[in-house]
Amino acid sequence: MNIILLGPPGAGKGTQARHLVEMRNMVQLSTGDMLRESKDSGTEMGKIVADVMARGDLVTDEIVIGLIREKIEAENGGGFIFDGFPRTLAQADALGDLLDATGQTLDAVIEMEVDDDALVARITARSTCGNCGEVYNDQFKPQPADGKCSVCGASDFKRRADDNEESLRNRLMEYYKKTSPLIGYYYAKGDLTKVNGLGEITGVQTAIAGVLDH
Repeated sequence: MNIILLGPPGAGKGTQARHLVEMRNMVQLSTGDMLRESKDSGTEMGKIVADVMARGDLVTDEIVIGLIREKIEAENGGGFIFDGFPRTLAQADALGDLLDATGQTLDAVIEMEVDDDALVARITARSTCGNCGEVYNDQFKPQPADGKCSVCGASDFKRRADDNEESLRNRLMEYYKKTSPLIGYYYAKGDLTKVNGLGEITGVQTAIAGVLDH
């Protein structure tokens, strides 16, 4: 089963993708991870990627599609979660062509819908343990009263510099400008399903499972 997760920064796509990887043996294809991995791989495609990145040029759609093709042809598990791709209509068309050419299908496009004000409130309250990465939230899961991480016992808590309201609203605007055409594109194809991205983590997991098992 191959799916695309859509949703703005902070909607919880990463959390849900990790759950799908663990529970369904799916493979998460993150554009950034694939580029870093390819750059250091020594393959022909890796040399091309390394050269482009060394020059500071933008990686083309053709290169990204080539990397995805390599992954699709090499893996055969529970399917793929496309993360960070496609971002444009041209990329959506290219991904559709690639899936057709490799005998694959796109089984679901899940949009994690959020209320922007609630999302901003949630993310600006977020902090993480600098040692183990455990996430805390001033509203729902405050840092322990003794000032020590409940997982590893460290006391080094951090907030991301760009987790402030102005920066977040700018990131949301960029997301909507780039992604809204994709939402319409997949809706018109009958592939799009919306779930509430601001529910409890387990509730969102259940909603996504309902889409995939439909």
